[in-house]
Amino acid sequence: MIKIEIDLIIAIKEAVKKAFPGISANAVEGLSLEVPKDKRFGDFSSNIAMRLSRELRKAPLDIASGIIKHIDKSGMIQSVKIEKPGFINFYISNKRVISALEDIVKEGVGFGSSTLGKSKKAQIEFVSANPTGPLTVAHGRQAAIGDSLARILKFCGYNVIKEYYINDEGVQIQALGKSLKAMFMELMNKESEFPENGYKGRYIYEMAKALTLTLSPEKGRGKGEGLSDDFFMEYAVKEIMGTITKDLENFGVHFDVWYSQKSLAKSGKIEKVLEILKDKKFLYQKDDATWFRSTDFGDDKDRVVIKNDGSYTYVTPDIAYHKEKFEKGYEKIINIWGPDHHGYISRIKAACQALGYDKEKLSILIAQLVTLYRDGKPVKMSTREGEFVTLREIINEVGRDASRFFFIMRRTESHLDFDLALAKAETMDNPVYYIQYAHARISSIIEFSENVKPNLDNLALLDKQQEMDLIKTLVHYPKIIEAAAANLEPYILLAYLQDLAGFFHSYYNAYRIVTNDKPLTEARIVLIHAVKNVLSSGLNLLGVNALEKM
Repeated sequence: MIKIEIDLIIAIKEAVKKAFPGISANAVEGLSLEVPKDKRFGDFSSNIAMRLSRELRKAPLDIASGIIKHIDKSGMIQSVKIEKPGFINFYISNKRVISALEDIVKEGVGFGSSTLGKSKKAQIEFVSANPTGPLTVAHGRQAAIGDSLARILKFCGYNVIKEYYINDEGVQIQALGKSLKAMFMELMNKESEFPENGYKGRYIYEMAKALTLTLSPEKGRGKGEGLSDDFFMEYAVKEIMGTITKDLENFGVHFDVWYSQKSLAKSGKIEKVLEILKDKKFLYQKDDATWFRSTDFGDDKDRVVIKNDGSYTYVTPDIAYHKEKFEKGYEKIINIWGPDHHGYISRIKAACQALGYDKEKLSILIAQLVTLYRDGKPVKMSTREGEFVTLREIINEVGRDASRFFFIMRRTESHLDFDLALAKAETMDNPVYYIQYAHARISSIIEFSENVKPNLDNLALLDKQQEMDLIKTLVHYPKIIEAAAANLEPYILLAYLQDLAGFFHSYYNAYRIVTNDKPLTEARIVLIHAVKNVLSSGLNLLGVNALEKM
């Protein structure tokens, strides 16, 4: 929270106490301000009048009228207006806006950071793609969202751990191993039957081809003789995880922890968590299967955890995995899943409650799917049939910066249309180009004006409306960062950067930054330096490069 916002909140609290002396002490605790989307409604807005309506038993509009009579309008506030049903909108004076620019400059590269997280431990588990094939565009979106969110939370003072859960056992992994074995046998001119639920992508052929070149022919191993299904399964998982790791690194995503489901199964932790649920009377037998009473915690139906053949269902190891997350002391646990996992949210939260944990510490985000458009037409994709576009192909085609940016161009829960042609375009229609060009343009101006030094003493010369708009937008940066962190939504930051770049381009087109008026030039250099720093900071939080030249 910046000084101007802190001062405004103090002014509102003092006005409330003067207007309503009998108000309870905690009535104005937790008071915060909103930034109106439409600047006609001021620079900051408060709903305090509506919050106090019940306690004071008065209409919000009457309460608001009482409050603004006691607002000190000297210096900081230019005007105050009331809007139905009781919002109080504040318009900040130009003098105070200029003062805010000084504060921004003095904070330097730390501007926008906060102590919101209070060094709390937070874990973000994302991507976690099954190692049955290369990362797809859907995984790319999850990677961009998860990594950006981790950066934002760190900037807000959280101690963040990024984790990838490797589902390296089960039916899908078995199908992967059998697919590789069948392809290998075919290349060795041996009879083979491709599994009905197998994987058919070219990557299967490439792994099998590599195997034919590397296996020793001794004892018939070169022909596949004596090689178990487990050999092919383990080889495929290792190769694919190597590809996944490399692609994520090329995408600028690095995980702190890689957690293997196979190691979880061997640890005995799954059996232990089932024993705990059994002791708590949350398990029962029905139809030769073991069921979890998830309906006791709001799920729409109870869930099978052990099937009648003795094997675990998909959710069972996940329960043990989440128990471990809580045991590690994370105060904020975030999962980013694909839309096919939406139905698992209620059952996982139910299990956490049954184990005695606070379900509110667990946030599960659903990253909706991506539709790629090439030449104006959607690209068809099917992972099982091997008809899909990989994350690596997207990075190679449009670049890492455009890929990361475009994957966040809609809110996490919204479907995303990814226009490949637009992502590659070096025009102002391309939103990532638009923002990067603003940063590069400022860098060019600063280089051109190398003999002009920024001077805070001349900031009062900044009196144009575009200058006020730019500074006010900068002022809101810390609030935008905190909103992105609180809502677990990187898109909030992306939209802000588009607005900031837009205000700068408008300013640049209207006025010369470097003029014959040295004091004015010095003041404007201060302003664009601040804009550049915020653009650089915001782009870095999204994992996008802030380019010096374009």
